[in-house]
Amino acid sequence: MAKKPVQLDANGHRKFGIRDKLAYAAGDAGCNLSFGLKGTVQTFWLVFMAMETGLFSILLLIVQAWDAINDPLIGSLIDSDQKKYKLGKYKTYILIGAIGLLVGGAAVFLPFPNAGVVLKSVLFILGYIVWDAAYTMANVPYGTMLNIVSEDAGERAQLSVFRSIGGAVGGMLPGIILPMLIWQKVTYNGNTDFLNKIEIPEGAESAFAPEKFHTNPVTGEAYQIGDKVLSPLTGGQIEVLLGDRVFWAALIMGVLAFVFFIFMLKNITIRGNEYVKLNQETTEKVNLVKSFGAFMKNRPAVGCTIAAMGMFLGMQSASTANTIMFATHFGQASLSGVVMAVGFAPMFIFMPFATKLVKKYGKKEVSTIGSIAGLIGGAILCIFPLCPKDIQLVVYLVGLVFFGLGMGFYNCVSWAMMGDAIDYSEWKTGKREEGVVYALHSFFRKLAQGVGPAAVIAIMGTSLIGYNSALGTIGQSAETAENLCWLVAGLYMFSAICQFIGVALVYNIDKKTLAKMNEELAARKQESVVAE
Repeated sequence: MAKKPVQLDANGHRKFGIRDKLAYAAGDAGCNLSFGLKGTVQTFWLVFMAMETGLFSILLLIVQAWDAINDPLIGSLIDSDQKKYKLGKYKTYILIGAIGLLVGGAAVFLPFPNAGVVLKSVLFILGYIVWDAAYTMANVPYGTMLNIVSEDAGERAQLSVFRSIGGAVGGMLPGIILPMLIWQKVTYNGNTDFLNKIEIPEGAESAFAPEKFHTNPVTGEAYQIGDKVLSPLTGGQIEVLLGDRVFWAALIMGVLAFVFFIFMLKNITIRGNEYVKLNQETTEKVNLVKSFGAFMKNRPAVGCTIAAMGMFLGMQSASTANTIMFATHFGQASLSGVVMAVGFAPMFIFMPFATKLVKKYGKKEVSTIGSIAGLIGGAILCIFPLCPKDIQLVVYLVGLVFFGLGMGFYNCVSWAMMGDAIDYSEWKTGKREEGVVYALHSFFRKLAQGVGPAAVIAIMGTSLIGYNSALGTIGQSAETAENLCWLVAGLYMFSAICQFIGVALVYNIDKKTLAKMNEELAARKQESVVAE
């Protein structure tokens, strides 16, 4: 049977279709297969490598300071690069980043728990910098590419939806599978070797006397072979983190991410001009100070950024505290990813209807409704620590469902909203600065990703929470476990509030404004073509 001829558009490019959407989804799946490991980084270095909370929070700030700087630098580099690459500019940078992610993603999980503090610090900083620079190299051109895969607002919205689907799939694979692979529930086998995995502080030896771990603290009866070993402090089943497995899991995730990137590069078509200079009327170099000033005047870009920063300050910062909360309070760290997946399932339910809802009501309008659902979820999550322990997990899940619904609404249109914000800058100023605007947006996102977890980890180590990294998850007190519940709930609520402020109060491109903006930009382009 003869193949159907490829349909071309007016410019000779393959017409936009499902192939582009699947390829773009694969790109964010590749990004998030690596990015999804970030929460595990913090857990790995706190629990397995036993990094002290104060020191680790400082190290996180150091690497994120570099991360925040390299985003606009790489964005400017890509914008100003006029070299004609065989694959095209954006695809070439993405390929370089994908190769770097393959190596760097595993390097940050090198398992040397007995190394000295200085060596641990060096390993963490070097591994993280390589990994993060590679992520930026791939992610900045990938995000910017949305605007030149298609110039049609409806098709961009479809790309944004598929990006959200790909990102969710890529993020959930490490989020669901990793906890089940790297956490091991302790069952009684006649010895207490698992206690060797923690450093017992001087003066606290009696609390960890081996004989206490031969007897069930709830029933007072001696353990039988195969029984769950319960913590005498919290009563939950003890779980230990298998750090060696984390390294190999990260390496496998890197390989899968690389496969997704290659699929995207082979199947997506760039229809716009990726070599257009930032300011076609002059040859001035990129001025980051001026670009920053212009960005801050771009109200929709600021609104998107507030929502995204809130999402990462809340969700990303909560990930480590959430995992440790599940290990200490619920005794279910290995299932924490499954629970999170159930909570965020509404996002996938919403995705098939996202394009139709956006077309009918508008991106801002849909995401605002979602932000209200997120506020409801945040409020429910703030109630769960007050509930009886036997129903806490159920209440927690209900809160996550509403919170996930809110995030699902926003995530499905967030990148299309950012694409509109880039157009908004051109509409208002006459200049198109795709790479710089996107990179500055990414700068603030990554700033939140760095400051948030660093602040949370520092707070965990204070008397307010009472987490002691030397004790791993085995030796945390019941009070510490309960404090972690309040910390997680507060972080989710903060995230929901920021999302509402960003999309409902600051972002100002509603459906009517978008139509006017697109009409005027199209008219300008037509005038430019006629003038030439």
